[in-house]
Amino acid sequence: MSTLFLRTLRDDPADAEVASHRLLVRAGYIRRAAPGGFSWLPLGWIVFQNLERVVREEMDAAGFQEVHFPALLPKEPYELTGRWTEYGDNLFRLKDRRGADFLLAPTHEEMFTLLVKDLYGSYKDLPVSLYQIQTKYRDEARPRAGLLRGREFVMKDSYSFDIDDAGLQDSYDAHRAAYISLFERLELPYVIVSAMSGAMGGSASEEFLAPMDVGEDTFVRCTSCDFAANVEAVATSAPDAIPFDELPAAVVHDTPDTPTIATLVDCVNAADELRHPSRDWTAADTLKNVVVNVRQPDGSVEPLAIGLPGDREVDMKRLEAQLSPGVPEPFAEADFAKHPTLVKGYIGPGVLGTDNSSEIRYLVDPRIVDGTAWITGADTTGNHVINLTAGRDFTADGTIEAAEVRAGDACPNCGADVEIARGIELAHIFQLGRKYAEALELTVQNENGRPVTPTMGSYGVGVSRALAAIAEHSHDDIGLCWPREIAPADIHIVMAGKEGGPQRPAAEQLAATLEEAGLRILFDDRVKVSPGVRFKDAELIGVPTIAVVGRGVADEENPTIEVKDRRTGDRVDIPLADAVDHLIALCQP
Repeated sequence: MSTLFLRTLRDDPADAEVASHRLLVRAGYIRRAAPGGFSWLPLGWIVFQNLERVVREEMDAAGFQEVHFPALLPKEPYELTGRWTEYGDNLFRLKDRRGADFLLAPTHEEMFTLLVKDLYGSYKDLPVSLYQIQTKYRDEARPRAGLLRGREFVMKDSYSFDIDDAGLQDSYDAHRAAYISLFERLELPYVIVSAMSGAMGGSASEEFLAPMDVGEDTFVRCTSCDFAANVEAVATSAPDAIPFDELPAAVVHDTPDTPTIATLVDCVNAADELRHPSRDWTAADTLKNVVVNVRQPDGSVEPLAIGLPGDREVDMKRLEAQLSPGVPEPFAEADFAKHPTLVKGYIGPGVLGTDNSSEIRYLVDPRIVDGTAWITGADTTGNHVINLTAGRDFTADGTIEAAEVRAGDACPNCGADVEIARGIELAHIFQLGRKYAEALELTVQNENGRPVTPTMGSYGVGVSRALAAIAEHSHDDIGLCWPREIAPADIHIVMAGKEGGPQRPAAEQLAATLEEAGLRILFDDRVKVSPGVRFKDAELIGVPTIAVVGRGVADEENPTIEVKDRRTGDRVDIPLADAVDHLIALCQP
């Protein structure tokens, strides 16, 4: 460590929001280079390469073959698949000196497809699964949380090519099993959840999430069965339609001073003529209509109204997933001015939908089925309508999954209560189908000599994000605690004692012998650094085993060293004569 390019910090960096960001900077693993971009320092690069090695070993063991593409790619393949436009502002676009358009790759489906098209032409060539470990670029609007959400990151992406859907399922299952093996080897807890495919397209889709409060993904899991899904992919259980022939007619009432759902409910419950025949009205009986603008990648903007029960809010992540590649934006005062039939705070279904004067598309929550009666805006200031009944008094243009999902909601599988948790996305696997193969005209000849289009799968692991997730999972109050598989060293030797004493020669001999035995050693041989600083640095850096060569070696009759397990805190004194064998044994798999 006297020559290692390292500077540990006592104080947290000002921009660090999560533990992994804070500790990786303080321990000298990474340094911020730009918003969403980081430089790897020697210790960090060692850990990253160890993690990359583990990923590569698991992919190779599963029979997948490694290739490597450039990150700077031509525009044309992404135009053919539509993603040059669909990625919108998230894509880094640039021109070369001749004016030709290029992009920094956010993902590589197109390039893998073209490579297989270039080299393979027969069903006998398939199946094949190819992967790479490569830097990706996405122009995140708000990069945050260190390595967890950056503009430049490293991903392992795999792609399978099969002749039919049965083969795709086999490839999908093989990747799923490889990921399970990978995350168990990395000692990372994970939950496999159903997910949305997003800009990648495709059908079946699952995410591997590390359940942690700092994660940006919210997921749902059942308290009874094995159902688990990203909140964006949760399907609402719609109730059965209700006959409405004998329901009371909808009536408009004066409801002044009701700017919120709560004040509206209080108002109708306080008026004898408005009271519910058998119970109090609740927020769940109100129909809230929220208007947003939807901006498409080509720049066009379309208003959209969303109807949902008043006791729930619009979940923007769920809404974004439903509208992708469109992006929802706020409906501003200027937008209301363009649509004078929309009365802010009193919007009802009467002015919504393509059959009405506003020409605003109207999508409702799946709970709003025919026969359900609602309290909602009457499209005039200070008035609401009671018992407005779906299917009789209004009809929406369709349904949309945009309402928040809450703990205690019914599981779509078994009906039991669900719970809500947060997690870090570690990996995402898709059954892409033939979208990219068709767009790029990939075909092979089948056994009858006829051209057929292969079916594809896509499988990604965030390598740099996984490193941050491991740091989030395994740290404690005093520093990092790496799993041995990816730690920057096997043993961290700390020399503690007066200069000129027996500690230095004993520590140097121990380090040399362990290195000869094949162990990776981080040796704190610094002279002008106090033992207290050395101990704190060892705990901060997080090598799983710390060997302290201190005053114990001065005992002429029974010289000892102290061996500390960084992850458990357990300490034990080991005779110096047995130290090498003991430490080697600790490092055995």
